[in-house]
Amino acid sequence: MEASRNEDPQCHAEYWASLRRLSTNNKQRVPIFFLNAFLASLTLLVSPVSAQEEQQSQQERPFGADAAAADQSKTADEEKTDQNALPNSQLGISNDRLFKVLPNFLTLEDAKQHPPLTTGEKFKVVARGSFDYVIFPWYGLLAGISQAENSEAGYGHGAAGYGKRYGAAFADTTTEAFMVGAVLPSLLRQDPRFYQSHNGRFLHRLGYAVSRVVITRTDSGTEQFNYSEIFGSAISAGISTYSYHPHSDRTLPNTVGVWSTQVGYDTISNVVKEFWPDIRRMISHKPAPEAAKR
Repeated sequence: MEASRNEDPQCHAEYWASLRRLSTNNKQRVPIFFLNAFLASLTLLVSPVSAQEEQQSQQERPFGADAAAADQSKTADEEKTDQNALPNSQLGISNDRLFKVLPNFLTLEDAKQHPPLTTGEKFKVVARGSFDYVIFPWYGLLAGISQAENSEAGYGHGAAGYGKRYGAAFADTTTEAFMVGAVLPSLLRQDPRFYQSHNGRFLHRLGYAVSRVVITRTDSGTEQFNYSEIFGSAISAGISTYSYHPHSDRTLPNTVGVWSTQVGYDTISNVVKEFWPDIRRMISHKPAPEAAKR
């Protein structure tokens, strides 16, 4: 009986210690979940805009002369803004940026078929977005939040700990971007671009954006299961977890958690990409294009 009473406190201590380790591991991706919540809230701004555009499309019947006059009333600045959102005529990629800042080079503002990207072009456009000047301060912010929460305690504290967290954030995102956007799309001949759909009601477009995580186009233009997204993010999660993250985090449950977080992040990113043209028009007070009203 004496030995049993001595073992109980020890068992309880080990139990609570394991829970603390699990909680620390889960903090690894907390900053990204904050981003997901932020991006998701932004998409809600678009719902009333989409409804208003649908009502206008049903009520408006512009005459040819009025439509021509409206087209001529565009200023040079507006045309320049539109041009940045249009795909590059040679590569079929975009020069657009989400919220005028974040790279959005693999998004096209129409669902038409474009010439397939070559292997070199896929790697080039992913590298362009992964090493964009805007990305590096973002990694610094993520590393700072991670250090403040002491997530992944194996990295330690101080400048050395911050540097390790910064490098991990950069490597995690870059590895996933290349696996999902270049390596597997090249091997499987899938199209890594996101084609926005301006047609339909808000819920229809929301469903379309979410479905692009599991459905994508091939280089020939047919629809196919998105092996590049699902398996590419899983491979990158395994590489990051078992290579440069702390040994205490190198577990299968943590790897699955990282993989699910990456897929969830990409899902919400697709939703934002789908409705970004609406947000951009709302900011610039521009009407929806005729193609989007049909």
